[in-house]
Amino acid sequence: MPSRDIPRDYNAADDLVGRNLQAGRAGKTAYIDDAGQCTFGELAERVNRFGNHLLSLGLRMEDRILIAMHDSIDWPVAFLGAIKAGIVPVAVNTLLTPKDYEYMLSDSRAKALLVSPQLKPQFDPFLSKLPFLKHVLVSPFKEILEKSTVNLVAAPTTCDDPCFWLYSSGSTGMPKGTVHVHASMRITAELYAQGVLGLAESDVCFSAAKLFFAYGLGNSLSFPLAAGATTVLMAERPTPDAVFKRLTEKKPTVFYGVPTLYAGMLASPAFPQKESLRLRTCISAGEALPPQISKTFREKAGV
Repeated sequence: MPSRDIPRDYNAADDLVGRNLQAGRAGKTAYIDDAGQCTFGELAERVNRFGNHLLSLGLRMEDRILIAMHDSIDWPVAFLGAIKAGIVPVAVNTLLTPKDYEYMLSDSRAKALLVSPQLKPQFDPFLSKLPFLKHVLVSPFKEILEKSTVNLVAAPTTCDDPCFWLYSSGSTGMPKGTVHVHASMRITAELYAQGVLGLAESDVCFSAAKLFFAYGLGNSLSFPLAAGATTVLMAERPTPDAVFKRLTEKKPTVFYGVPTLYAGMLASPAFPQKESLRLRTCISAGEALPPQISKTFREKAGV
């Protein structure tokens, strides 16, 4: 049974990244994205450098930053770098309207915006109107990382301190900023990723759900980091063809999707042969999975 004895003095990023170095996985691949890959050792260095850059901008513990970025290695680097520095990242959907983004930046009082270049035009019309916003950082962050120092002592956070925010969908009014504490990622990783899925160091994870979703954040960040697994990230929309490309080329062992996507995959004539896959399990969430989709997928994919 997983242990939930988390010490009071606890920093989630320091734990999730540091445990892989302590386990001797510094040279193992942590992330693979559309542009390349990085090891756990390289991830740890980038996390430290990014956290130091945020501190150099004058950001301090419990200040918020808003992340509106497509999935790439820069995303976990920014998210974890902020958390290790004690700064609170606010991850938002990349498909929202300018009005939504303006509301969330104002509501969270974020002092910095981290944004993909393709999304920045959505923010430009109102950035000058926000009194709390002081900095806009456009990915990729290669130059920022090269200029920052590599040593970062984790901020003295506690297990029940605010760690990150996610916004609700706004189905009952304006979106609500939901605050998650530092202990949450470790507990869900132990009880679900390891306790239910049996996620292990040997796994390669691929999630169609993006990192800004609570579902995707576990799938592609806290779960694989807790287990020492490798993660495949994809910036583009999760169409059946895009998913098939990663399943056959990157050979993930664990795939996370939603019922609508599974149905679309089954309807596609490009569905790959079982022999070209290395899947050991597939997970569905977000809505009820129709039994027929589950049955047909198992017949075609073997899992």
